[in-house]
Amino acid sequence: MIKRSPDKAEPWELSLKRQLPLLGHRNWIVVADSAYPAQSNLGIETIATGADHLEVLKATFDAIGSSRHVRPNIYMDSEFRLVVEEDGPGITRYRQKLIRLIGNRETRLLAHDQIIAKLDESAKLFRILILKSTLIIPYTSVFFELDCGYWTREAEERLRASLVKRTT
Repeated sequence: MIKRSPDKAEPWELSLKRQLPLLGHRNWIVVADSAYPAQSNLGIETIATGADHLEVLKATFDAIGSSRHVRPNIYMDSEFRLVVEEDGPGITRYRQKLIRLIGNRETRLLAHDQIIAKLDESAKLFRILILKSTLIIPYTSVFFELDCGYWTREAEERLRASLVKRTT
């Protein structure tokens, strides 16, 4: 499903604010550059924000950061590191601003095609929200795989180990 904002549709900021409480672990939010493809899977909703990439990214970080129920696993395209200024004018300045915005948050790098495949696979069961920005620099999309904000991986592992002990 593709929506266009801010035309007659709901503004992207309101879409993010309205949808975030519905999303949970295994859902994704993507802040994408303007050339990001419209995926055909019905579980993926794409909104053309008409807004600056870093503005959309900051709003997404803030929205997820202020929610108690989810936290992000952040992914970026591994190709991002290899884009040079000559081929992607503005990449150097964008990287500097992105580093400040991400701060000390852990970020995983995967090949673009691997991330797209993860999204497509996840969208078979879970919703994906893509917020397309106006940025025209390649491989700059930031992918947020949502995880439970009040339950850690370690707690889940302990629970699973307990279940195994009870059945043996």
